[in-house]
Amino acid sequence: MNPLAKLLNDTIQKENPHVYDMLSTLGQQIFFPKVGILSQSAEASTKATKFNATIGIALENKQPMHLKVIQDTLSAYAPKDLYPYAPPAGKPELRTAWRAKMLEENPSMQGKTFGNPIVTNALTHGLSIVADLFLDAGDRVIIPDKNWENYELTFGIRRGAEMVYYPLYNNDGSFNAEGLKASILAQKDIGKAVVVLNFPNNPTGYTPNVAEGESIIAAILAGAEAGINVVVATDDAYFGLFFEDSLQQSLFGQLSDLHPRVLAIKIDGATKEEYVWGFRVGFITYAGVSESLLSALEQKTTGIIRASISSSSHPSQTFILKALQSPEFHQQKLEKFDIMKKRANLVKQVLESGKYTEVWDYYPFNSGYFMCLKLKKAHAETLRQHLLNQYGVGTIALGDTDLRVAFSCIEDTNIEELFETIYQGAREVEAAAVK
Repeated sequence: MNPLAKLLNDTIQKENPHVYDMLSTLGQQIFFPKVGILSQSAEASTKATKFNATIGIALENKQPMHLKVIQDTLSAYAPKDLYPYAPPAGKPELRTAWRAKMLEENPSMQGKTFGNPIVTNALTHGLSIVADLFLDAGDRVIIPDKNWENYELTFGIRRGAEMVYYPLYNNDGSFNAEGLKASILAQKDIGKAVVVLNFPNNPTGYTPNVAEGESIIAAILAGAEAGINVVVATDDAYFGLFFEDSLQQSLFGQLSDLHPRVLAIKIDGATKEEYVWGFRVGFITYAGVSESLLSALEQKTTGIIRASISSSSHPSQTFILKALQSPEFHQQKLEKFDIMKKRANLVKQVLESGKYTEVWDYYPFNSGYFMCLKLKKAHAETLRQHLLNQYGVGTIALGDTDLRVAFSCIEDTNIEELFETIYQGAREVEAAAVK
């Protein structure tokens, strides 16, 4: 094992041996090289006052070399903020700004020990880092039955983990905290579990209320008190889009100092929050009992980044940083929130008209981008294809009964027509099935 990896492991074992036990084999072996191209280039950037021939970019007239046809479209930005490689952990100013944003929006994080956000290539990359650091073949990942399908690829196919499912809703249509608790306690045999909490949920658009949030915390605590090491990743992709009486903060704050056997990791980003899907800017943040532990985890994370993508897009980070620093940022974001909330409320108004009760129920939703219909007779995939082929309407079929509808991309003037079309299509599929 590399001495730097061993040094990081020794620090983690000293600060919290439970966190060390959570690491995968790769997680134990990974490190960020302190002696290498990046470190030597960093040293040269401060000392090489005459010639700096260390880093693999090109310079011209003491500026990063660039094509005029590109710079002309980006003239508001200095070349130094666009063309050089960003640091593997991300642009320092952006990391600082995002940390301040998290604290402002999550008062429960105040006074807690957590690290500086590390920039990832959006949220999928952050989740894959969690998989790399904490999952070996046969380890178990606990997610609800209503989930983002990429979890199976990221945790199962890539790392060989076993997926453990529990029903998202209980019989009352509330979050199934007892199911989560039972799934965690069932991992007593291996003494470790990775729990992914995704609120607002994709695909259902559901966020628990405050009481349900407390029951989630209690479920995770019960697992830790039973001797199970629990890695909890809060997938906060749609954070902030809370339209009704639900949690308004990430559970990361409450989880950050819950128990020595609980490691809280926040995965979030500008992708959905700031409506910049193609920019691919996300963040991964660790909670911990000490700065030494956080530093060791962050160095291992930076090692994973260096070994995979090297660093995230510098221009995208610059664009997000400028937005966060703009005095118009909060007002413009509120305007978009109001549009999204109006669409969600219109969907609920249409669904509660009573017109469609013979064809579908719908799962509780109060946030995010999506909602899910639960079809009573029509097969979801058959209906999806029928809507697409006959009406030019796209939806997502999930299993036999569930149809996901992204109201986020439907103008409010078209929402009633959309559901009327789905209803008509469902009736036609039902009739065809009887023949």
